Amino acid sequence: MDKQTLLERLKGHLIVSCQALDYEPLHSPFIMGRMALAALEGGAAGIRANTPEDVSEIKRVVDLPVIGLYKKDYPDSEVYITPTMREIDAMVACGSDIIAMDATARIHPEGLSTDDLLRLAREKYPDQVFMADCSTFEECMHAQEIGFDIAGTTMRSYTPYTKGVRIPDFELLRQLKRNISIPFIAEGGIWDPEEARLAIECGAFAVVVGSAITRPQLITRRYADAVEGK
Repeated sequence: MDKQTLLERLKGHLIVSCQALDYEPLHSPFIMGRMALAALEGGAAGIRANTPEDVSEIKRVVDLPVIGLYKKDYPDSEVYITPTMREIDAMVACGSDIIAMDATARIHPEGLSTDDLLRLAREKYPDQVFMADCSTFEECMHAQEIGFDIAGTTMRSYTPYTKGVRIPDFELLRQLKRNISIPFIAEGGIWDPEEARLAIECGAFAVVVGSAITRPQLITRRYADAVEGK
């Protein structure tokens, strides 16, 4: 799928994040594939998924654009979303339509900056579409400058220097609308349809919703806390 067609399929629509880490109850490529199928039936235009196994299964089950990422921890870096070329290679091999990678100001494993890693990735995979997972306005703008195809607010409140920032951050979306040229995706902390719609009204190209749809343990906790008055 070429970049223009890919973006047209996502513009103004919902992307559902189907992820479960290895310590979570729904951790399984099969289950994530079923989640993706349910998301398709519910009207999702795209899927965001973690690990080659999950992406491969999801692409087998649904004909939707997939934003693939590979969470991996390294001892020499805080960066864990597609942090090195090894993870990028794996996400290309499994057929990710878009590859998401950390594009914060932090240093990647082995001392590479985001600029370094994207340059290496572009040299190896010139036609691959890359999404920058950012935490600040400045990081989104820098992502555009160095050649990312898409920016996202994924890491807002998840970096040490944005910790405690309330998400979703609609003012950040409005600021991006006024300044950025590449598509930007609202992601992080969106819990209800009204927030998702507001993100689009603030200028977001598309909206990613994950926990509110695909992580039942967190959804259950919200209801249990409400019932118990917590």
